[in-house]
Amino acid sequence: MMLRFRRHALGFATIRMALDWGPMIETTDAEPEYDDTAIRFLEALWGDGYLSPGGPDEVDRVVEGLALNGKTILDVGCGSGGITLHLLERHGAAHVVGFDVERPVIEAARKRATARGLSGRANFVQAPPGPLPFTDASFDVVFSKDALLHVPDKDALFAEIVRVLKPGGVFAASNWMISHDGEPSPEMKAYVAAESLSFAMASPIRYAAAMRRAGLADVTVHDRNPWYREVAREELNRLKGPLYPAVAAAVGTAYVDKNIRTWEAMQKVLDSGEHRPTHLRGRKPVG
Repeated sequence: MMLRFRRHALGFATIRMALDWGPMIETTDAEPEYDDTAIRFLEALWGDGYLSPGGPDEVDRVVEGLALNGKTILDVGCGSGGITLHLLERHGAAHVVGFDVERPVIEAARKRATARGLSGRANFVQAPPGPLPFTDASFDVVFSKDALLHVPDKDALFAEIVRVLKPGGVFAASNWMISHDGEPSPEMKAYVAAESLSFAMASPIRYAAAMRRAGLADVTVHDRNPWYREVAREELNRLKGPLYPAVAAAVGTAYVDKNIRTWEAMQKVLDSGEHRPTHLRGRKPVG
């Protein structure tokens, strides 16, 4: 359901990009998980430009209390660009770089930025999985919305996030997690299999520990399961009811029916508490 870094851990060489907002990094990818059909389906459910739940209101909650006006922000796993542009329009960021590994979502994001007259302040970078393709200390804020679960190596992930943050910079994210780091329940295994995506879920405790090992301070973790388990129930009801005809016309009944089964599997692990959507925040020390 969410944006990913493919089935590879971070940890191999890639291009580093200086932030002169010049030419885009382009790569040849394997078959994407988030193709045009997936984009159409998720945007029908979650809103134009949004490939994860909660829309702009949930983005606002992730960055609540942060002064983003005039800041340079990296949006990791930017998807089709709705969040990247929201950080510009609602929060007054000076420039936002959206990064993703999949070409279809980056192409959609660039079109969206151009249509809204924001291509001068929004830059979209597509690059293969691996170290983030940016120079050290480039960003005031690193943001991510429900994308980090696709990265297996959490230590390498947060080492890269800290590397590209300026001293004093902030990391703020939401992410889908599992409540523990033991053997997943049969229900969780069934849900992940239904998703058919490259999930590498970990617990909030494991994420917080990786953040601290990477050098982030003032680490906070905020559980969002109570919110999303009710929102997901509403989404499922909409998929089965008023949304079904229009979405089925756009992507086909088989595709919608498959996702209804996925939502039903997800609802079980949300209700049990094993599926833990969570907000994360930390700060890179100045010294």
